[in-house]
Amino acid sequence: QVQLVESGGGLVQAGGSLRLSCTASGRTFSTYTMGWFRQVPGKERAYVASINWSGTYYANSVKGRFTISRDNAKNTVYLQMNSLKPEDTAVYYCAARRTSYSGSYSSTLAYDNWGQGTQVTVSS
Repeated sequence: QVQLVESGGGLVQAGGSLRLSCTASGRTFSTYTMGWFRQVPGKERAYVASINWSGTYYANSVKGRFTISRDNAKNTVYLQMNSLKPEDTAVYYCAARRTSYSGSYSSTLAYDNWGQGTQVTVSS
């Protein structure tokens, strides 16, 4: 089991920026696929971005505004969020998968470890 601890959420005005961090347990972090998802009340958890050995990937709604990156020495994945919009308001979750997956990493089914979530609120 991988423990994930997120931080960096908060309240920001539209057009502003935030950086989320997620620190993972485990000695083989560099091999994990890491993802960010978000969820608003009454809706399913939605894919935001992911990163693994093959590259970085984004949902169309955040492409060009958000950047996912990782620091393997710190067992940490980041989500830099720029040009934030009110519709980005959600609880953001970090997710990890330690082994390869034959399906899509944009699905919640790909991940077997989740953080507790951090609230991001963008005011208009």
